Amino acid sequence: MTETTTSSPANRREIFSWAMYDFANSGYTTVVLTAVFSAYFVGVVAGNGADRDGSATLLWTLATAIANGLIFLSAPVIGAVADAHASKKRFLAFTTIGCVVSTALLAFVGPGDVWLAMTLVVFSATMFGSGENLIAAFLPEISKPEQMGRISGYGWTLGYLGGLLVLGICLAVVMAGQARGATAAEYVPVTLLVTAGAFALASLPTFLWLRERAVPTRPPGAGYIRAGFAQLRRTWNEAHRFKDLTRFLVALMLYQCGVYTVIVLAAVFAQEAMGFSTYDNIVLMLIVNLTAAAGAFTFGHVQDRIGSVPTLGITLLLWIAALVIAYFATQRPMFWLAANLIGLAMGSSQSAGRAVIGLFTPSTRAAEFFGLWGFATKLAAIVGPLSYGFITYLTHGNQRLAVLATTLFFAAGLAVLLGVNEKRGRAGAHGLHTPS
Repeated sequence: MTETTTSSPANRREIFSWAMYDFANSGYTTVVLTAVFSAYFVGVVAGNGADRDGSATLLWTLATAIANGLIFLSAPVIGAVADAHASKKRFLAFTTIGCVVSTALLAFVGPGDVWLAMTLVVFSATMFGSGENLIAAFLPEISKPEQMGRISGYGWTLGYLGGLLVLGICLAVVMAGQARGATAAEYVPVTLLVTAGAFALASLPTFLWLRERAVPTRPPGAGYIRAGFAQLRRTWNEAHRFKDLTRFLVALMLYQCGVYTVIVLAAVFAQEAMGFSTYDNIVLMLIVNLTAAAGAFTFGHVQDRIGSVPTLGITLLLWIAALVIAYFATQRPMFWLAANLIGLAMGSSQSAGRAVIGLFTPSTRAAEFFGLWGFATKLAAIVGPLSYGFITYLTHGNQRLAVLATTLFFAAGLAVLLGVNEKRGRAGAHGLHTPS
């Protein structure tokens, strides 16, 4: 069964509505996974003031690993089913509602509520990650190949701006709370309600204006699971036709181990190794989001000039340099330098990676192949943060050594990326052949 799509091009409003989903869901990433709740969980919910032995960090990475494990198992099937039934938008609505509601429920988590917090983080992160895969699968439908890097970069840029907006509101909440002498247990829950509300509101343009161009190719009575596994099995059986896509997925899995580690543990490192407060972490992420937005926008144009694969290679070098600087940082100015290099690399590497998948993917099987993208990235999101958590725990709270070990993921990803041929990968997506 092969999905077909309608041929009418996407207009500017529709492209904007697609990119607005990045704007909408970025608040969840920045507040829950990165800047606020991660450090709150480690320092207050599970750490009783500080994570002296690394156990709270390990529990946090375990929660994110379980969530990504669920996405890892379900993403290819969801993608294949969405292709077969032309139902990407329907699935996206379900995951959005799930993430919004569970994020709001996190506001009821307080000191000592470790298992409630972990349960809600697992569910909300699972819904978030599944939605991330689904919105990415619309990219080949709304963009021509030569514009894919620019449009992907546009989405990431809006995403970081959305994160800035939500973080800015949360900063005001924290400052107001601290001014009246409130504790983190009193003002952090408000930031979670802000995040949930912003996600719900900002995602409305996506559901109002983004069209489902796919055409169902299975009878209405066909079983979802059966259809999904059948299409997924075909993907694996035809993997030899997409050698560069397969190789790139391996590279992506390796370097995303590092990316996801930084996403879910940056604020924890800043709090535990550099002595940052909740206020400090929010300010840090506000500045880094600006850098990331600039990186996504700038490198989006660079991708279209020199190619997505070379651009990605440059960003991986930036990642390695940034983490080495963070390892040696003992004063805040040096750590700020590392953080902003991370922001620059984050925006550009995420945008370039999504664009490469889009270029190497047959347009008629977008959700299916972006399901494989989700499969690889979520495997990375299990391995990377868990490795950090275990290193921290086994070294009795040595966050610096865990950061240094994270550079190995980026180095390995870069090594595999050197074997990816972008021209050949694009030809393979169109059923053509180029010399090996």
